[in-house]
Amino acid sequence: MESATSRITSKFQTTIPKVVRDNLKLAVSDTLNWEIENDKIIVRTNKKQFLRYRNIIKIGAGDVEDDRKLAKKLRMDKHR
Repeated sequence: MESATSRITSKFQTTIPKVVRDNLKLAVSDTLNWEIENDKIIVRTNKKQFLRYRNIIKIGAGDVEDDRKLAKKLRMDKHR
C-alpha cells in the first residue's frame, strides 16, 4: 500500500497527491465521494458508470465510406 500526504490550505482545499491520481486514473472533472466512518475519512472515486456498458452492443464491421456519405448527407439536410 502506497502512502502520500497533502496539506489543507486556508480555504480548506487540498491537492490529491500524484501517486493517488495516477493509481486511480483520476482526471479533471472526476468527482469524489467523501464519507466519515469512525473518525476516519473515506474518499471514493465516482467514475462515470457508462464505461461499464462498453462493447455490449454488437453492430458488425460496418462500412466507413457509407458512414461518411450518410454523415455528409445528414449535415447537408440539416442546413437546408
